[in-house]
Amino acid sequence: MHLPPLPDDIRRDLPSVPADDASPTASITRVRPGLLSVLGAAALQACGGGGSDAGAAPAGASAGGTGTAAAGASAASASAGTSDGPAGRRYTGAGSDAEAARFLLQAQFSASDAEIAQVRGMGYAAWLAAQFAAVPGIGAWDWLNQRGYGAVDAARYYDSTYPGDYALWFQLFNAPDAVRKRVALALSEIFVVSLSGIDVSWRSHLVASYFDMLSANALGSFRALLEQVTLHPAMGVYLNTRGNQKENAAGRQPDENYAREVMQLMTIGPVRLNADGTPQRGSGGGTLDSYALGDVTNLARVFTGWDFDQSQNAPTTDPAQNNRSIPGTAFTRLPMAFTASRHSTQDAVFLGTTVGGGTAGPQALAQALDTLVNHANTAPFISRQLIQRLVTSNPSAAYVARVAAAFANNGSGQRGDLAAVVAAVLLDDEARAPSGLADPAFGRVREPMLRLVQWGRTFGLTSARGSWKIGDLSDPATRLGQSPMRSPSVFNFFRPGYVPPSTAMAERGMVAPEFQLVNESSVGGYINFMQGVVRNGLYANAPDLPQSASNAANGFDLTASYVRELAVAGSAGDLLARLNTLLAAGQVSADSLSLMAKALDTAPLALTAASSAGTRLDRVAAAVLMVMACPEYLVQK
Repeated sequence: MHLPPLPDDIRRDLPSVPADDASPTASITRVRPGLLSVLGAAALQACGGGGSDAGAAPAGASAGGTGTAAAGASAASASAGTSDGPAGRRYTGAGSDAEAARFLLQAQFSASDAEIAQVRGMGYAAWLAAQFAAVPGIGAWDWLNQRGYGAVDAARYYDSTYPGDYALWFQLFNAPDAVRKRVALALSEIFVVSLSGIDVSWRSHLVASYFDMLSANALGSFRALLEQVTLHPAMGVYLNTRGNQKENAAGRQPDENYAREVMQLMTIGPVRLNADGTPQRGSGGGTLDSYALGDVTNLARVFTGWDFDQSQNAPTTDPAQNNRSIPGTAFTRLPMAFTASRHSTQDAVFLGTTVGGGTAGPQALAQALDTLVNHANTAPFISRQLIQRLVTSNPSAAYVARVAAAFANNGSGQRGDLAAVVAAVLLDDEARAPSGLADPAFGRVREPMLRLVQWGRTFGLTSARGSWKIGDLSDPATRLGQSPMRSPSVFNFFRPGYVPPSTAMAERGMVAPEFQLVNESSVGGYINFMQGVVRNGLYANAPDLPQSASNAANGFDLTASYVRELAVAGSAGDLLARLNTLLAAGQVSADSLSLMAKALDTAPLALTAASSAGTRLDRVAAAVLMVMACPEYLVQK
């Protein structure tokens, strides 16, 4: 997908970057409605919508999407970055900083000068292997307890969701194992549990533990991941396996929610697939269902008899809540426990497998999960979604087939080795070839939460008091329109097959999942929100306290440093070149950069010998905002 540079009249309407203000909302200037319409239309047009020619490159754009680094990417790769390696993996190293940044922004959240140098020096595969072995930092669950969120007191953390938001944002901004966390975030959009959909004690601890579990398994065995997802208490609450009981004479039947979604969304998908992810078709040309209602009903019997493991429970009585008994937090990270008397005794016949009614619950579960993991659909279904989350929305069938082959066999006979799958996604020629930069059908819209995390990691975001009080940013009108593990439903923030309606993309059978988040409200909300954040940072109430409160310490506790950017702020060209590489992997076109430079060299952003530190910061912030609002940035290639 390729988005054209914004027209001059749109650029003139971009909001200016304000000076510091004590108010958390004073820095937000509303974008006029007409601008929102044009921005949304430009995005759809560039991605094949609006009746335009999806194959046409925007006027003034070079083949590589930029007049500088990317323009020579093909030649650089041909000379220094290719080899006669395994099929589909000719591009072994980066021939330029832009190519290294491009790889980094697909593999993790951000690109730094040091990481770019490492990738260029080590090559793609060696760098990736080193990241797979990176030692994790403190987990989300432990961070909650370290910050005091496990206490039973007047703050009532046990009934609060905001500590979960803080913990998740802390992980995304700070975890040293960024590749693992990036994959874990992608998995959280496949194996969906939402903080907005859990209403039991210690909901923040449940979701923090769930993210820790995804992180621990992100580069391990898919079979182990699926079992831990299935037995995790957060999933038990979210999709009703917790407390799910066998059928009885009164007509009770096992809840079918998880049985349905584990097939539809987490393993085999709704239609039968070929090994390359393309749908199988019947004699009439229609797709073929991969499962039927009977499969759901029978599989649901396997998921009975499981509930919270309270074997380590140390409850506390809360006098302020009418002596309510509050359980300890231990259960939130223990796999659910099995009670045989609640487990179905009927045969479970599904997907060609029969689990006998006399089979013990844990063994029945193992047999069911083995069936799902070994199903022919699972490799292409999961592989395609990981490609979509990390690289491109519309991978070729050959690309999916190569990744699915790595899922089926990692080279050592192991099925579902996620490290091998992630490597196959990121090292494939379709991900690495410079030709993708000029292909209007290649790439993906950057998710709003990934843009914020990239900004924070790129420019050294810190919390002065260690609070990391970044809450739910789901409101599309005033914030990002997305927040980690805050999906509105089990179907994630967007569907993998979403197509913007009434567009050329629909006519051509292309998809754009992240566009399900795009509307006039979200486009304007993003720009307004980022305008304040980029210049002033993130405002926190009572950053000196863990709980939700307000006091004299209220202020911009989370701020970026921009040390290296301020050092080159005197030259608009140098500043923009740096931002283009770090934020967009050199994919912002020369025409767009020229327009941005003119804006920076015009009052009040132009610098003189007498310019204050605040003016220099205004200039850097304006440059960052322009790049991060540019369509050539918003679509990652």
